[in-house]
Amino acid sequence: MGVHAQLAAVMESLVHAAVSQLRKLEEEAKESEKEEERGQKVPRSKKRRPTFRRLLKTSSVKLDNKMKNRQMKQQSSANKQRKEQKKMRRALKGSAHSMPRPLETYVKRAEEEEDFLESLPTDMMDDSDLQQMTSFLGRDLSSCAPVHGAKKRRSDVLPSYEKVPRKMSRVQEKEVVHLLPIKDKTGVIPQSLERVRSKQPDEDDEEDEEEATLEGDKEGAEPQIVATLTQEERESVRAQMIRERRLTIARLASGVISDPINNFKCVKQLRGMLMEAESCVAVTVRKLVMVSLVEIFKDITPSYKIRPLTSAEKATKVKKETKQLREFEESLLSQYKFFLEDLEQTIKDWKQQKKKRSQKVALESYSSLAQVAVRCLCQLLLAMSHFNFHNNIMVALAPLMNDKTVSQMCCDAFAALFNQDKVGGASLAAVRVISGLVKSHNYNIRPQVLRTLLSLRIKEVHVKKDLHATAPKMKKMTNKDKKKNLSRMQRKWKKAEEKLQQELLEAEALDSKDKKIQLHTDILNMVFLIYFRILKKAHKSLLLSAVLEGLANFAHLINLEFFDDLLNVLQRLIQSGDLTNQESLHCIQTVFTILSGQGDALNIDPLNFYSHLYKMLPQLHAGAHSDDIIIVLRCLDTMLIRRRKQVTLQRAMAFIKRLSMLSLHVLPNASVGILAANRAALHSFPKCDFLLDNEVQGSGFYLPELDQPEHCNAQNTALWELHTLQRHFHPVVRQLAVHLSRGAPSEGSAALSVELSRRSPVQLFDDYTMKDMTFNPPVAPPSHRKKDVFQWNTTLLHADLQEMIDSVLTASEEAELDFTSTHTCSKPTQ
Repeated sequence: MGVHAQLAAVMESLVHAAVSQLRKLEEEAKESEKEEERGQKVPRSKKRRPTFRRLLKTSSVKLDNKMKNRQMKQQSSANKQRKEQKKMRRALKGSAHSMPRPLETYVKRAEEEEDFLESLPTDMMDDSDLQQMTSFLGRDLSSCAPVHGAKKRRSDVLPSYEKVPRKMSRVQEKEVVHLLPIKDKTGVIPQSLERVRSKQPDEDDEEDEEEATLEGDKEGAEPQIVATLTQEERESVRAQMIRERRLTIARLASGVISDPINNFKCVKQLRGMLMEAESCVAVTVRKLVMVSLVEIFKDITPSYKIRPLTSAEKATKVKKETKQLREFEESLLSQYKFFLEDLEQTIKDWKQQKKKRSQKVALESYSSLAQVAVRCLCQLLLAMSHFNFHNNIMVALAPLMNDKTVSQMCCDAFAALFNQDKVGGASLAAVRVISGLVKSHNYNIRPQVLRTLLSLRIKEVHVKKDLHATAPKMKKMTNKDKKKNLSRMQRKWKKAEEKLQQELLEAEALDSKDKKIQLHTDILNMVFLIYFRILKKAHKSLLLSAVLEGLANFAHLINLEFFDDLLNVLQRLIQSGDLTNQESLHCIQTVFTILSGQGDALNIDPLNFYSHLYKMLPQLHAGAHSDDIIIVLRCLDTMLIRRRKQVTLQRAMAFIKRLSMLSLHVLPNASVGILAANRAALHSFPKCDFLLDNEVQGSGFYLPELDQPEHCNAQNTALWELHTLQRHFHPVVRQLAVHLSRGAPSEGSAALSVELSRRSPVQLFDDYTMKDMTFNPPVAPPSHRKKDVFQWNTTLLHADLQEMIDSVLTASEEAELDFTSTHTCSKPTQ
């Protein structure tokens, strides 16, 4: 009964509130009626209604626009409704089939409801109020249904959503395109076109989700299927997958190459294949994609450098073709940049032994994949030296020059870049990168890195205090000078000539010689900076041999101001005794290259260097490694031939004698080069021909073990080695030995052929090399002629001898041999 009392109190309060609200409404209605009776009118709107004639003048375009706007609003509302239905379906996907429950279960009895209605004070309410209250109180308050009866929901909520269709009916939506209007006598006629609206990407969210779930199930099922296969079946499946990937790569690549502008999206698809998910073919597919993209970029890249557009250029209106070309260049540059980043990231992951972004590739397979990436960068370094990001490729490859796995590949790429660079811009950037690499590693790098600098094509540089630089240059004539010194016709011809000259220079597009020489000068300064740093700070490192070789190669380009310091350093290195034979030979070559070039004006007698080379000749390697011989031949050319006026006769004869001894125990190509050097020395010093005689010149005797060429008495010996070399197995060695033994004549039967006489000793050494383990020239095969066999019936030319032979042969056949009698007759006598 307590519940009924509370409920009755609530109902009484609600009834009082409803009655008071009704009274207020009645009072307001009565007041409004009184005001109308008093004549108070509502103010009328001052806006004039449009007349019929004005409505006729209304353009039909506005009406069309109103219709189109109404259609667009309907379409937008339909789209919103469709999206709300999608959200509702997503929300109900994971919901459980649970029914809404009421807060409490209470069923009222009919008797209690009648007693409650009778107890209400109905004397103060009208019939309409009583009817409304009865309908209000007749509702079941224990249920959780909404208040309004029109919006009453049933407890079965989920079945109502199930009745909603899963997919909307696909109706082709049309879009109105406004065209330019047409004007005729009647007026302006608007034009429009309806076309089917393209499908929005957000309309297929459900389909994408279903496809993703199917793909996920497929990916999860594939490893289980592969695990049950045998080894042969796995190999066949792998071969089939690789074949399919190859066909895809070939199709995309051919599409890009055939039409790069319209089919450039295929490049992005190829880049997507770099992240191959199949572990069994991931490495192979990535290698194929890398190589294919390199060839594509080499083929479609323009021959100029693409620069970014300025804001003013972007704002200006251009032709359709120009706009298309700009978009292509922008996309090409972005995809090329992304591809370089992928290659660099692959190499970085391999160096750091990380499994980043490559969960399907094992770390063991990263070595071969990284080598392919390095090879791709090397090809782009050579083929794309004119294009963007070329310096970035250099920076990425420079540290790999010191890596033992790919060092040879990277060094060969930089050497090829130096060889093909004719202007010098790319070479200067590469030399700067190498200089930074040497300095960052504290001179602890491979000598092969510095030997790549030997491939630089530097032939001419700016020299300080040069006559051409100090000579006064001709000033260009000004307009005032032209008016003063030239007539009107001459000025006209001068102007036309200058204009023509400028057009010719622009048409040829050749870099000026001064610019090229300036670039070569900067390159050489950077190279010498590397060499001098190593000589000063790391003269005991492994780089010393490469530094000395580089100084010998570029010594003719060194300025005069460095000569004294450099000669002192080289002499100190030779006297220390810490250098190998090859390093000492490079020091000697550097010194004499300097003295035979710009240092010819210096009054220096390098006798110590002559003595050191004379001492080193018997110590040279006589086996397969004959690289020292070619350095000796270059040194002899600068020491004896070019400086023949500063060399004494005793010194020249000592060198000729020791070189002849050296030619006996070296390889054939080295013997040919040494004999050719002796021939050039005999021509430069004609008085050395008495080494070919047996007569002694002067007092004393020859001291072959003495290391001083001036005091070994070489005039008291002869070149007996030439007689031994005349029986050498090599035909060219025999020919040169015979030629020298007869005084090296230029005419006659002992003269050399034109092919041999015009070639230098270094060229002969290279031409007859035996690096391929073959004879050059090849050895003649043995003859197939049968030997003569003596027969019994053969008759001799001499008749008496033939009779004697016949008598002896017949007597031996008729006589009987008695060996016992022979032994008895041969008794010794006492």
